[in-house]
Amino acid sequence: MPLKTQQDEHPTLNLTPMIDVVFLLIIFFMVATSFSKMEHDIDLELPEVAAAAAMTSAPKQRVVSVHADGAVALDGEAMALEELTQRLSQARSEYPELSVVIRGDATCAFQHVAESLAACKDAKISELGVTVRVATGTQSSVR
Repeated sequence: MPLKTQQDEHPTLNLTPMIDVVFLLIIFFMVATSFSKMEHDIDLELPEVAAAAAMTSAPKQRVVSVHADGAVALDGEAMALEELTQRLSQARSEYPELSVVIRGDATCAFQHVAESLAACKDAKISELGVTVRVATGTQSSVR
């Protein structure tokens, strides 16, 4: 059996294409940088506005809590229904698409929740929600 007496050449890596790509990237970034400098040098007289307000993000949902005794709280602060209507109207004037969630106690009379809904209606709140807890066990008796 003949033995192999020749040695194979070691593979070589051709770096020429990689160097070409690097040079093209350098040229691209140099040209892009010079365009942005030219843009800053353009003399412009910008238009003016009479009044400008800072852009603000949408406020979080306001939460109206109705307790078992009929007491009402807006975001944890207790208040009367008239004050609730006034505060919601003021908040709606600042952000027209304000949303309100009403959380009623399970043992309170629905009349108290209905009064809170009416206060929201008087404040012209159109995005309204009511939260409930889903029962996990057997159904409880109706009161």
